[in-house]
This record gives sequence, C-alpha cells and structure tokens, in this order.
Amino acid sequence: MSPNLTLISLISLALTGMINPALADDATIALHGNDRGTPACMSCHGAHGEGMPANGFPRLAGQNADYLQAQLVALTNGQRFNAMMTPIAKTLNADERATVARYYAGLGSPAGINAAVPETNSVGARLAIQGRWPQGLPACIQCHGAMGVGVGSTFPALAGQSSIYIENQLRAWQQGTRAPGPLGLMKVIASKLSATDIHDVATYFSALPTSTVSTRNQP
Repeated sequence: MSPNLTLISLISLALTGMINPALADDATIALHGNDRGTPACMSCHGAHGEGMPANGFPRLAGQNADYLQAQLVALTNGQRFNAMMTPIAKTLNADERATVARYYAGLGSPAGINAAVPETNSVGARLAIQGRWPQGLPACIQCHGAMGVGVGSTFPALAGQSSIYIENQLRAWQQGTRAPGPLGLMKVIASKLSATDIHDVATYFSALPTSTVSTRNQP
C-alpha cells in the first residue's frame, strides 16, 4: 500500500468513526506494515480489525491493548506458536507491538454483527454459562465476562470471535503450543474438553453480539 493510500485509508476510517483521530499515528503498521517485512495487519485482520472468520483470522478491534501486546510478546519469545503469526511478530520491535495493540484496542467493534443473542440451551451455551462442575469445568463467562465481553488484560473478549479461531486456540492449549496462562487455567480447562465440546462452545461465542465489547474491555 502506498503512503497516499494509507493516508486516504486513515481519513476514511476517521470520517466513518471507525478510528479515533488521536490514534491515527498508531495505524501505520495496521494499514501499511513496516520496512522490515511486517505485512499490513489489515491483510488478514480486515480493514477495521473485524477479522476474517471464514479463514480463522481473529477480530482484533476492541480487544484490550495490554492483552494484544502480551500475545505479540508471547509469539515473539516462543511462549505461543502460530505458523503465520510467529514470524510476523518477530519483525516488530517493542514500540511497534505497543503501537499496534493500542491501535486495535481503540477501534470500536464492527457494528451490526450478531444482533440477536443465540439460544442458551445448547451444549456450547451450557458450557459457557454454567460450566460442567462434576468434571471441574467452570463456566467460561466467569473469567471472560457476561456475554463474553472480556475482562481486563488477561481474559480476552470472545463474543463475535471467529469460531475457527476459538477452536484452534483451545486445541493449541491441549497440544501445548500456547502458554497455559494465569495459574495454568486454560490448559487444564482445554484438556477436559472433547472435540464436540470445543466446536459447540466456539460456535456459541462466535454467535454472540459484539456491540458491548469496545466499551467493556478497555484498560
């Protein structure tokens, strides 16, 4: 993308309310990449950070900045591995990681996605809302917040996230290719989920509306 197109993109995003003008200086890597091999983040994560659900590329818009930055650090130092993102993360320096995380945290969640709340009696909904205590599985919303809006810098928003992405991450915890997180919680939880459980809970969260994410999940 040329510098002129980058500027046009920034102006367009500002005029449509998708980006706070104060964050325009943080948008360069997201829209343009850098000169050390980092591609434009929007190539996979969408022009507005909405992600590409069908490809399993996650939505970044409205996620907590500290959480996003921590994931880029984990991808850089080997605590988390992804065949596509690990080499990309390694092309970013510390300031760039902070900048791109701040940019996506400042974007509002895409409007109008999943306006209706999915039914709450499916296996996935019960796991998310009630857990499965005889098996030692707490409800997902106990950490990820009511309606999956996320809690602070530790527990990301799941509402409206790509179901493929959620499934891939749960499998990554099962396989040990992603750090287990605070108290080793996610590896323990993922190890108790069947393939069907993973599919069902991912499907439930992907169908939740995203309208509250950007206001509830900021630092």
